[in-house]
Amino acid sequence: MPSPFETEIAALNRPWVDSPFFSDLIQRAGFTPEIEKLVRTFARDGYVIFDPKIPDQTIEQAARDMREIPADDLLFSDATRLQDAWTKSDAIRKIAIAPAVMEALQAIYQRQPYPFQTLSFRCGSQQKTHSDTIHFGSIPYGFMCGVWVALEDIDEANGPLHYYPQSQKLPVYDLLDIGVTAFTQAQAFENYSRYEEFVEGMMIREGLDRVELHVPRGKALIWASNLFHGGTPIRDLARSRLSQVTHYHFHGCMYFAPLLSDPGLGLLHVRNLVDIISGTPIPQFYNGIPVQNPGQWPPKLGLDRAQAAMISEARGSSSLIRRTARFFFRR
Repeated sequence: MPSPFETEIAALNRPWVDSPFFSDLIQRAGFTPEIEKLVRTFARDGYVIFDPKIPDQTIEQAARDMREIPADDLLFSDATRLQDAWTKSDAIRKIAIAPAVMEALQAIYQRQPYPFQTLSFRCGSQQKTHSDTIHFGSIPYGFMCGVWVALEDIDEANGPLHYYPQSQKLPVYDLLDIGVTAFTQAQAFENYSRYEEFVEGMMIREGLDRVELHVPRGKALIWASNLFHGGTPIRDLARSRLSQVTHYHFHGCMYFAPLLSDPGLGLLHVRNLVDIISGTPIPQFYNGIPVQNPGQWPPKLGLDRAQAAMISEARGSSSLIRRTARFFFRR
């Protein structure tokens, strides 16, 4: 039987760090002082800098691998950035699944984390400010984060990451909010610059502090999905900025790509993701009910006869409801 602590966390159906009861809940969590400080900092600021305790030899091997892996061997990769190089490098994979990282994410989100994508940066991205909620969505909302690990010293000259503390508390915006209808991927990507311009103006209007991440090799940053961040211009073009980003979702959700979706029309670009830990598809759920066809829209839920009958009885017996129950019912 779940404890009252677990019940109150589950009741909100969002990350507990976003709960209005968070300050009460964390007092009963039973964390060590170190973990409690980490979670409290993340809940307040939307990010936390910490030591992921990754061995030096792993960092050195990952740095060598990201220099040597040909970009042509990986999709969506170039001379600057390699996507999913964990499939080519055991060291990059080890960083993604580092025990201290997984422990921290479990504490912050109170759910099992699933690493599903790595980005290996050879130099600074110089990417404009954005929130990951435009790229990675979950139902329920908020169960996604990123972890950035420095594979060499990062300072103001080699294009450090920048971010806006507490910006995770701003509203979530997608293309629909700025008047873009994303019928196709081409339309979405063609209009992405409008989103970046909107975000740039919003940061100025909100008056939030902009912070650059200057850290020694081996340090890491965890950030919430709606924390606004990007890459600063590279001042010394002769320098590299070796670093790894791993993106994580959490257990018990459906996953989709907001940039390629149009929720106003009920069109979600759902995703079938692979867990880097096991190499198998991540199980997906809708409010605890298994999704039988991850990556396909609309979802087929694994309802039994009793659940289907409850839906029909609770919402009436119209032909639409009966068709909905038959559609979701597992035959």
